Amino acid sequence: MKIAFQMDPITGVDINADSTFRLAEEAQARGHELFYYGPDNLAYEEGRITARGHWMTVQRVAAQPAVLGERVQVDLSEMDVIWLRQDPPFDMHYITTTHLLDRLKDDVLVVNDPFWVRNSPEKLLVLNFPDLTPPTAIARDLETIRAFKARHGDIILKPLYGNGGAGVFRLDENDRNLSSLYELFTGFSREPLIVQKYLPAVTKGDKRVILVDGEAVGAINRVPAAGEVRSNMHVGGRPEKIALTERDREICARIGPILREKGQVFVGIDVIGDWLTEINVTSPTGIQEMERFDGTNVAGKIWQAIEAKLG
Repeated sequence: MKIAFQMDPITGVDINADSTFRLAEEAQARGHELFYYGPDNLAYEEGRITARGHWMTVQRVAAQPAVLGERVQVDLSEMDVIWLRQDPPFDMHYITTTHLLDRLKDDVLVVNDPFWVRNSPEKLLVLNFPDLTPPTAIARDLETIRAFKARHGDIILKPLYGNGGAGVFRLDENDRNLSSLYELFTGFSREPLIVQKYLPAVTKGDKRVILVDGEAVGAINRVPAAGEVRSNMHVGGRPEKIALTERDREICARIGPILREKGQVFVGIDVIGDWLTEINVTSPTGIQEMERFDGTNVAGKIWQAIEAKLG
């Protein structure tokens, strides 16, 4: 098959951690052809959706993860699969790419389905499952956020469309910085903020559970660095081996059928203690760490699901 990856620059990926690289590597091992382009090079041209990029071969060489061919323009309707894999911010540029890719749905399998990526961003899809999540509020109004903090005392404050742990703050009962942080965030962004009750269990780790076509295939635990409230590996969180619990399986049984129905083939959910905090559909990570811990070919399972959808 011909596989296109819409992603951030491949020249800068970590070959031992990047999930998109691992997906490309597995596709190549299965005999598929790989095309790479950045979201800035996606275009609508008189009825066609095109991209300027490179046919590529990936390799486990840190200094050169991919050997790129000449820059060419392709008609994306000629692809068999397109991976939507650029990282957030989930801004209007990101949203526009989902609209353009959505126009290919009759000809190409786009993973994850861009319509539902657009309508199910990480911190909003969880609102469909209030009994599985910690107390949560989404607001731009300072008084609403203050009232939430008054009810719960110890809270996490973060931008609604952030990623990788950027802009995440813990405000405990004695903190006096809420107004200042509110002014900081609202001074450069029109987006609302999300606040959640702080979960002390995060000190033992923030579990990333990977689901493939709605089925849980395993998990890794991400333990915060000393003095950190954030467990994201982007900011120094330490991955460690962990098994799925009955609560994890209960959560996955609830959300899995909906993810499958909405074409979300590769999803990473975040679980702290017994609570679901995020459902990551834009560009989830964790494949390589899980493969090393469990010996499971997670990328292979993802490609099996895609190949089955294509018959």
